[in-house]
Amino acid sequence: MVHLLSVNVGLPRDITWQGKIVNTAIWKTPVDGPRIVRRLNVDGDGQGDLAGHGGEGRAVFVYQIDSYRYWQEQLRRDGFVYGQFGENFTVDGLPDAEVCIGDRYRIGGALFEVTQPRVTCYRLGIRMDEPEMAALVVKHGRPGFYFRVLEEGEVQAGDEITKVASGPEGMSVFEINALLYMPGHPRDQLERALRISALSPGWRRSFEALLNQEREEGATTGNAGLTAASGPPPAWRGFRPLRVSRKVRESGSVVSLLLEPADGQPVAAALPGQFVVLRLGPASAPALMRSYSLSGEPSATHYRVSIKREAHGAASGYIDDELQVGDIVQASAARGSFTLRQGDTPVVLISAGIGVTPVLAMLHVLAAEASTREVWWLYGTRNGREHPFAEEARGLLKALGHHHSHICYSSPEPKDRLDIDFDAHGHLDAQVLKSLNLPRDCDVYVCGPSSFMSDLTVGLEALGIAPDRIHSEMFGAGPATTPGIAASPRRPPHLPAGLPGSGPLVSFARTGLNVRWEPTFLSLLELAEACDVPVRWSCRTGVCHTCETGLVEGRVRYRPDPIDAPADGNVLICCAKPEGNIVIDL
Repeated sequence: MVHLLSVNVGLPRDITWQGKIVNTAIWKTPVDGPRIVRRLNVDGDGQGDLAGHGGEGRAVFVYQIDSYRYWQEQLRRDGFVYGQFGENFTVDGLPDAEVCIGDRYRIGGALFEVTQPRVTCYRLGIRMDEPEMAALVVKHGRPGFYFRVLEEGEVQAGDEITKVASGPEGMSVFEINALLYMPGHPRDQLERALRISALSPGWRRSFEALLNQEREEGATTGNAGLTAASGPPPAWRGFRPLRVSRKVRESGSVVSLLLEPADGQPVAAALPGQFVVLRLGPASAPALMRSYSLSGEPSATHYRVSIKREAHGAASGYIDDELQVGDIVQASAARGSFTLRQGDTPVVLISAGIGVTPVLAMLHVLAAEASTREVWWLYGTRNGREHPFAEEARGLLKALGHHHSHICYSSPEPKDRLDIDFDAHGHLDAQVLKSLNLPRDCDVYVCGPSSFMSDLTVGLEALGIAPDRIHSEMFGAGPATTPGIAASPRRPPHLPAGLPGSGPLVSFARTGLNVRWEPTFLSLLELAEACDVPVRWSCRTGVCHTCETGLVEGRVRYRPDPIDAPADGNVLICCAKPEGNIVIDL
């Protein structure tokens, strides 16, 4: 007889781990007598990280006593107690290889539906005192699974578990887990999984990404289900020499470079919104590698990049002061997934400061096509002296039959003319968006500093614009996002303590650090943390995926050496080590 051995609950609490304060509810304790299971959890239970755990589709976590026995043997340990794996229900029966997504079970007075395998995070490693536990659970195919609560009611230890309905495709928890995490993602199996209505939204989006990857690329590389989209493959690997044919002052702090192929051969036309990586600097000094969005109309004859001079920016200072017309720079092919979608829906292009560059490329394309789409151009800067591309943007907008423009100056100068040079005094923020009566069916592209993008994304969603229609590209390093870790003061990014490493060069594109790899670091995540580079991570062992936690660990923007094995794309830096020189979008 399949039955419930234990009901386990626990509320979030702070623990000390590796010198950090972690808020977690991984410690669960058995309870006596009946407990009511409600839509979001068992009475008395809670989740510490609601982005990665909890919600209707992950209300109750189930783990099997047979897996207890398995891990005791594998880890050569005993003394496990109910709740050891952070589960709410410890059960006798219901193995992952037999329970299917969409199966329904009656336990006591409640009715449940199986929604997904568990996505195990680093906190299980803390609880088990085994750092690799999250990866081991995936490798050994014993994740456990989540219930959705269809009917609330009382349950208690000893209750019989009765199956009342079978999932529509008969795909087990083990099969679904392997389809995402293990090599091989057959198209027919992905389509089969997507027919299961009970499958949680996160897993559904991951399988949709894998299916799209298979359709577009045929033989797939990487795992689109575990990372954010990285855009189409680049036109070439390695660097190509490009000659600076023009250098144009766009504002008090922004200069544009027109780059043409030194060999006279065409470059591949970029998609509007993509970026390139440039290798800069004199031959006598270490190379400066930076990624810059393309700011002009996509062309097969040249690239245009526009760079803002930063107060202490080595690369921007070199470009402004030393780089001359006729000089050669090394450039990657264009790449990136922040690109203009085709269609006839309204387009809203929002930017601040130098974040204007990728959306300006989008505006160029819309104007060149004489698009009939409704186009909104929203931009914020300090004043007219710091307003690049002002006349260029006005000219492009005039080529569009249905356009709107709203320019905000936060600190206008006396010579700046209201209603001519700019439309409003103040910052471009959510309140401004609210006053503009934006169409709700629009596609929005937002680019600028992290706080600007966060505030406007919240404002756009509050207006009723669907999150999947809001696309963003951040300029500069973003804030660290470390679920469950208490905030603490951070130093500016810096080289790690100790002697320099002698391994591959790791370049953090947004923070400007170039660091030689040292094998004493276990992963790129550890190197980034040692440098105080803001990072986003959840599981630390490579099993998290963006659709469950909303976190991408770090995008590898470019691998400079063509001989490097892995192609360009995304990587979960929580477990990766560099196999060659590498540039990371952090």
